[in-house]
Amino acid sequence: MTEETKQIHLNEYQRAAVLDESPACVVNANVGSGKTTVLIEKILYLHQEKQVPLERMVVLTFTNKAADEITERLMRREPQITSEQVQGFGTFHSVALRLLKDRLPVEQEGWTKEFTVMDPDEETDLALDIITEQGLKVKYRNRLKKRLEQEYQAYLTGKTESRYKDDLFRLYPLLLEEKKRQNKMSFADLLRVSMNLLSDGEWHPEWVIVDEVQDSDRLQLEFLEALCGPQKSAKLFAVGDPNQVIYSWRGTGENMFFLLKHRFGAKELTLPVNYRSNASILEAANRFLQFGEQIRGSREETGKIVVKNHYDPFQEAEYLAERIRTFHEKGEPYSGIAVFYRLQKQSEILVKVFERQGIPCELSVKKTLKDIPVLDWLVKVFRFSVNPADAQTAMQVLTDTRYGEKCTKKQAQDIVRRAIGEKGETSERIAAVTAVSGKAGGSDQFFRKMQGFQDYFSDRRTGEGESPSAEELFAYFGLKEMLHPTSAEYASDEEKVIGFLERMCTACSAGTGGRDFTDCVREFINSSALYGMKLDAGEKAADEEKGAEEADTDTVKLMTLHASKGLEFDTVFLTGMNQGLIPLRCRNFEQEEEERRLFFVGITRARNELELSWYTNPGEPGVLGEPSRYLQMIPQHLLKRDDVRTEEEKRNNLQQMRREVQEQIRKKRTESELKPEKKDLEKKEAGDEDLGKKETGDEVLGKEKAGSGTKPPEQRVRHRKYGEGILVSEDEMMVEVEFPGYGRKQFLKAFGEEEML
Repeated sequence: MTEETKQIHLNEYQRAAVLDESPACVVNANVGSGKTTVLIEKILYLHQEKQVPLERMVVLTFTNKAADEITERLMRREPQITSEQVQGFGTFHSVALRLLKDRLPVEQEGWTKEFTVMDPDEETDLALDIITEQGLKVKYRNRLKKRLEQEYQAYLTGKTESRYKDDLFRLYPLLLEEKKRQNKMSFADLLRVSMNLLSDGEWHPEWVIVDEVQDSDRLQLEFLEALCGPQKSAKLFAVGDPNQVIYSWRGTGENMFFLLKHRFGAKELTLPVNYRSNASILEAANRFLQFGEQIRGSREETGKIVVKNHYDPFQEAEYLAERIRTFHEKGEPYSGIAVFYRLQKQSEILVKVFERQGIPCELSVKKTLKDIPVLDWLVKVFRFSVNPADAQTAMQVLTDTRYGEKCTKKQAQDIVRRAIGEKGETSERIAAVTAVSGKAGGSDQFFRKMQGFQDYFSDRRTGEGESPSAEELFAYFGLKEMLHPTSAEYASDEEKVIGFLERMCTACSAGTGGRDFTDCVREFINSSALYGMKLDAGEKAADEEKGAEEADTDTVKLMTLHASKGLEFDTVFLTGMNQGLIPLRCRNFEQEEEERRLFFVGITRARNELELSWYTNPGEPGVLGEPSRYLQMIPQHLLKRDDVRTEEEKRNNLQQMRREVQEQIRKKRTESELKPEKKDLEKKEAGDEDLGKKETGDEVLGKEKAGSGTKPPEQRVRHRKYGEGILVSEDEMMVEVEFPGYGRKQFLKAFGEEEML
């Protein structure tokens, strides 16, 4: 279906939302109801029909992927739209960052336009340094990052003492002053400083449009109010679903949707029609709905929701590999299939089994720069090069034992104190560092290279914005020697560094508006701090991502239920449907309700096929070997239950599995016995006359005595039925144990029936 067709065939609820021009409107968009289509049409309606410039709109999302999707679809509909026109489209933090850089007088708050962004871990490290230097008494330092966030609101309201009656409230002003001195802002600072300047300033957009508004926290809600202005001069249009609030650990609450509605006096509209899932899946989902009307389906197709029982995660992974292969052989692309789980560690067995079975899979785990040590250090060097006031980062670069100068903390403090005290441009600051360090190689050599970096880059650029290649920069900075080319991990590190440099060069060559290279690098580094290693939505032209969907690899997607939000697949396998896992054990009613919403999110990702499974032997502490109560909440006529068996069927099933595994082992042993042993062949060729000669009893006894000092101890094994025994043999699949009174017994390792003592 083309975008033009979607525009023509908006249903009555979607059309009402697009045409509404209330000062504030909140749309309760049920899952799969086409909310992104409504957002696109709303923006185009305001721009084309109401002549609102795109530059006068702020469009806020909660992920870079969502921001990318909106801008890409806009540009496909209206190719004349440029990336400069949609600079106000992005996540809360990226929009705040651009406002501070381009529109708001950040100098009034104590920073300069060249400030850099620090992530929460970096802010916590800086706070710990201040605590040590000032001799402050702050409790629960292992939870300091959370405490800094949670208790700040109480500090702002004028309270004089922290929750734990320590020096945390003395720390706040010292930390803020140090961030200003080092010209750095935390994520929360981006929003708070923007709010202060928006409240005092005259600039406000005409329209503020928000996607997934239910995911906002209180600080983001205040940022929205500041954007709209003290007199609510900007109009607000927000779309969300209170049934999909699943991020309470980020500060989101289920009442945010309703709080926004009442705070802005917003008109409420609904999008009740689901275009994604078949009728059976929606009927099941409606049993878990907590807010609003029942979801209406646009599809009449039905189908059974399969419920399976597996002995343990290993058996399930083997089953899933075969089941997915069957789907694929029938024409289903791997990319249309997803496996969901509650905890990230559940993916380990799936990945191993899928790789062994040849099922292409992609694990949804967000990697950051900190996961790659060499890149983490490299980015710190660039961070200091574009913000020479950043004493904290300079210290980390100089004291790094693997890639840096290996300075002691005191040596680094002396170097940084002298360098930061100098006045001048970036290159002069770097020169000051290198002049006082007096060391050869390492980061000293790197800093010297940085002095001429901007000129070098500018000389290499042409009128079309050509930039040096990543390989050139890799060689220019002497990174090969710094990364120790003789080390085992060198090839992997080189690939990661070059990939990072490629993204940086692409971002910097796309710089416009007369910005120099340093500004472009700073923008790229800030993006990395906000979003990890990838260059995401706010820092590159949206049309660069065109066709990314088509280029997506054909792999099965493995992800947690939280990561599945916002996605959809033709076939979904939801694993670990055990009490204590889905739902997790909860301490209060609010957690119970959120677990229920999380399950709702998971099952509504499926378009046509949904399969739920639970384990007899989950192998996780606190998880019961019984099906989740959620399975009883689903109308039973919707289910095809392959998990209900008599005791006799269960025993027969286990015996059949044992027979199949034992048959595989027998075949492997037979194949192995057919191959002549290499040692025997060598002995025969050498004419060894003693080959096969039996040893006498004295010879055997002598050997046993000779080796008695090194004879390994017997491995004892416990079984819940047969008691304790002695391990006879084991391989990757089976163990064989001798039990007094019972003889030898064989067990599948995957069943976990035996315990090594």
